[in-house]
Formats: sequence, C-alpha cells, structure tokens
Amino acid sequence: MAENLAPPAIPRVADKAGADALVASVSEAMRALETLLAAESGAVGAGRLRQGLADPAQKSALAAAYVLRLEAVKANAVALARFAPDGLERLRTEHRGFTAAVERNQTVLGTARSVSESLIKSLADDLGRAATPMTYGTPSIAPSPYGRGVRSGPLVLSRSL
Repeated sequence: MAENLAPPAIPRVADKAGADALVASVSEAMRALETLLAAESGAVGAGRLRQGLADPAQKSALAAAYVLRLEAVKANAVALARFAPDGLERLRTEHRGFTAAVERNQTVLGTARSVSESLIKSLADDLGRAATPMTYGTPSIAPSPYGRGVRSGPLVLSRSL
C-alpha cells in the first residue's frame, strides 16, 4: 500500500471569507505551537527535562502545520492584502509575539544544554582526577600511546535516575 507523500495543495484565497479563514488558521497554529513551547520552556526551566521534552512528535506536527500555513500566506499575500488587510496586520503582530516566544524557548533549551554539558564535563574531570595515581602528593601521569595524559575508564551515565 503506497502512501501519498506529496505535500497538500496550498489553498487559494478568492474572497474575504477565504482570507479570514486562512488568517484564523495561521493564528490558531501559532497559538498551539506557542502554548507547547511555553510549557516546554517552563518544565525545562524548572528542571523537569522529561516532562518538558516528552512529545517531540507533537512539536514537529505543530511546527509542520505552522510552516505549511505560512506557505499558504506567502502564496496568497496579494489576496490577503486585498481581502483582509486588518487580519494580515494582526498576523504580523501575533508573529512578533510568537518570535519572542521561540527565542525564549531557544534560550531556555540552550541554557539547559550548557548546564548539562558543564555537569558532565566536571563529572568526567572528577572521575579522571580520582583515577590519576598520586606519588608523594603530586599527580603522576603515565605517558599514553594515544597522546592523552590520563587513562581512565569510560564515563557511564544512568538514564533511570
């Protein structure tokens, strides 16, 4: 059974009702994605990573729907300007707010990534330091054939914590 992998056809706006429907559709997609991003940012910012990053499929689906609707807006820009100029201006305003929400989300995720990397690096350094033999109070680093100073075992993380 073959699936139709072609993208859905972009609707053409021919009247005010179609323009208003497209504006409402884009606005709805933006609000849904912004709500999801705000929930993700709140959970990750509070340290609840599993809860915050729980549903990437839903996030991808909402992002895809939003992008598809933006393509429809681009394809119908002239008709929207003619039939719903106030709706188009409202979309611009909402999009500025949405952009700020995406930037906040990216900042929170970047901070969480940075903190995680810092924790892993400091843990690896502590493990490496503990594995370094001490001779008369100073660390003794045996030469390595691989050009590294310390030979230690791999760092193992438990995902069940």
